[in-house]
Amino acid sequence: MNAPSQRPDAQRAATRPPGPCPTIETSRLVLRPHRMSDADAIAQSFSDYQVVRMLARVPVPYDREDAVDWLSRATSGITPDWSFAITLGGDDVHIGAVGIELRHGQWHLGYWLDRYYWGKGIMSEAAGVAVERFFRRMPDEVLYSGAFADNAASLRIQEKLGFVITRSGDLYSRSRNAVAPHIETQVTQVGFRPGV
Repeated sequence: MNAPSQRPDAQRAATRPPGPCPTIETSRLVLRPHRMSDADAIAQSFSDYQVVRMLARVPVPYDREDAVDWLSRATSGITPDWSFAITLGGDDVHIGAVGIELRHGQWHLGYWLDRYYWGKGIMSEAAGVAVERFFRRMPDEVLYSGAFADNAASLRIQEKLGFVITRSGDLYSRSRNAVAPHIETQVTQVGFRPGV
């Protein structure tokens, strides 16, 4: 009898919003809410198949109108999601994104980076500060993520941040137009390792 009465409370806790997407500054990055003016940069980054093949929900080809459609939702304020544009310091040039979105009552971390900026530790830094800020506002939540099994760099980032593997399976990728092996992960505030 207790289980049914506890479920609505658990569901409420999982859907409590963290508040508006903040702006976060590090020594070299600024993570800020997305703007409609980011459409060209997003479309340019997503014209690179090496970037989009690691993402499950991005179609190929991807053009400026696709970016505008996505930005319309991301900037509308109608969802509780956080959608950060990653920029380098003061130049405000969009080089990637970190998102924390509510899907099916669970918070999910996703991210991508323009290939020119790979291998510089930028995504570890950006994802780390985004997750740290999320847990400041939502300390009792579990944050879920994952990556395709052939995306070793993304899985290393998650491991450094304290994410643990929970299961593996197959996931459909729109860009690959195929099902591919996928690793699912999760982290809590207690397991999170900031400052990577």
